[in-house]
Amino acid sequence: MAIGVAVSGMYTLTPTLSSFKHPTRLFSRAAFTAKLPLQFRASSTSFIDTETNPRESNVVVVEKDVSSRSSNSLACPVCYDSLTWNGDPGFSVDTITGSSFQCSTCQKTYIGNQTHLDLTATGGAKSYGESMPASTELFRVPLISFLYERGWRQTFSVWGGFPGPEKEFELMKGFLKPILGGNIIDASCASGLFSRLFAKSGLFSFIVALDYSENMLQQCYEFIQQEENFPKENFILVRADISRLPFVSSSVDAVHAGAALHCWPSPLAAVAEISRVLRPGGVFVATTYILDGPFSVIPFLSSLRQNVRQVSGSYIFLSERELEDLCRACGLVGFKCIRNGLFVMISATKPS
Repeated sequence: MAIGVAVSGMYTLTPTLSSFKHPTRLFSRAAFTAKLPLQFRASSTSFIDTETNPRESNVVVVEKDVSSRSSNSLACPVCYDSLTWNGDPGFSVDTITGSSFQCSTCQKTYIGNQTHLDLTATGGAKSYGESMPASTELFRVPLISFLYERGWRQTFSVWGGFPGPEKEFELMKGFLKPILGGNIIDASCASGLFSRLFAKSGLFSFIVALDYSENMLQQCYEFIQQEENFPKENFILVRADISRLPFVSSSVDAVHAGAALHCWPSPLAAVAEISRVLRPGGVFVATTYILDGPFSVIPFLSSLRQNVRQVSGSYIFLSERELEDLCRACGLVGFKCIRNGLFVMISATKPS
């Protein structure tokens, strides 16, 4: 079955998940080569085959380099001004430890601990703190963080139609083609399932694994330490609030949010922040679930959604049109989606 998606005011047919034998072919080769980002240039050249069909010899040359500009995109979550740091100029999971960052405007200092850099507005506060909605606080529980990749995430495939991390990664590469070789934020990364895939793929120059949960970031750090030859360079873990992203405006090539959109206290505030930090031509890719189809006949579903949101903080999406309106309201265009049951992967772009 095919579904309609609004593109430039008209509806076109978007194939379902099962129709994508080669899901990376969602953009023309000419469009891809013309839009490779030049923001992060490289001292070395990597040859990356982005095709899923091994019989085709299409090798894309992606020049990658992470100069200090990649880390300069870090910003104070209070002032949004660039942070200066006194640590090792080569950013990695290991060098972030003990590094200090300071905002030139408010003079606030942020310190990297053993696992991550805390760039929340309350980072460094000794007594004051604020609680988040239940859906956010749940993932700060150590047991939930421990179980996330040990059974929790796998249930998404059973009840929600999620195809699994590897398949999802192959699908999203089609949407991310225009920015390959650039930097990417894995927002609400949980235990870093996709952050690690991004790093090991070699398709990105700088990866930020970002989450609000300290325990999720701890799990991500432990998984990284357990992997042999994990590419730790140009990969950092950051604790941040999705509604106050600690990045300079128009400095990020792509933002990915896997199975997270429905957990955010305010999807509108979050996507607006994502739009702010994306550079012109930058890409937002996200997965979530939609209660449509047979669920749409449930009486008072809209009222039920409001009650669920008030109690848990979770947001239930009821249609693709709603997701498209969300992106458009935040200044993103070119909305596209892929469906499989309740599962939906969406993509939108910041206008050039």
